Amino acid sequence: MTADLLRLRKWPAAWLMLGVWLLLSGLFSFLFPYLSYRSSGSGGFSTEGASKAELLSSMLPAQLPVMLVSGTPMFGGAILLILGALAAGSGYSWGTWKTVLTQGRTRLQVARGLFLALLVAVMVFVLVTLVYDLALSLLVASAEGQALTLPGGFALLKALGGTVLISALWTAAGVFIGLLARGPALAVGLGLVWALVVENLLRAVGGLLDWLNPITDHLPGTAAGSLAAAVGATPASSPDGTPGVVTSLTGTAATATAAIYLVAFVALAAMLLRRRDVA
Repeated sequence: MTADLLRLRKWPAAWLMLGVWLLLSGLFSFLFPYLSYRSSGSGGFSTEGASKAELLSSMLPAQLPVMLVSGTPMFGGAILLILGALAAGSGYSWGTWKTVLTQGRTRLQVARGLFLALLVAVMVFVLVTLVYDLALSLLVASAEGQALTLPGGFALLKALGGTVLISALWTAAGVFIGLLARGPALAVGLGLVWALVVENLLRAVGGLLDWLNPITDHLPGTAAGSLAAAVGATPASSPDGTPGVVTSLTGTAATATAAIYLVAFVALAAMLLRRRDVA
């Protein structure tokens, strides 16, 4: 774990992923809504139909739990899926898996170290995003003369837990695909196609074929989107909804489904690393 944490800390790609996520969070949660609020308040391409008061309210500190979790089912999840795929798949392209596995550690110990290091990285991502969103929301509140009202402790803890679970789910999925594809490029491509295209198409077809709904309602992205909605994110079906957020499952069912997928991806990835040739 220490070695993988050192690798992640010194790896430009990891910092690039964090920077891209913060940029997207700032653009879609603050900059575009604020520009729309200051111009006309009638809404724009990212705030369809939202009133001036709703636009301002969405950027205030009280909405911090919603800001934190809203982007994770699709955009944040896709970024962390890339990170997981790169972290696992690069071991084949760089040839480092062969070196690591000759240093006296078992393959399961190596897999455990990788997942623990990535869990730490996920928690850092979430905490940095929390501080970043809080700073921007306080800035907006101060600029518009609004009360600096912070969210309740329970709501914030629930949002933190949901965000960590969703982020860990997509990161583990990336690791699994990286080990399955034995390389970073194909793994990133497959993961993004599944997360951004295939699941959305399946959910759209599920609206026409009733027998497909039980399957589409329990896909990884559906579980992540339902969990975000349970925390307070606006579903994508609403006029001003967030992409990737759905209401197919209840909060309890979404949490259980996401946890099952997380455990399954970790177990399958560990099995692949343990049983397959890395040469």
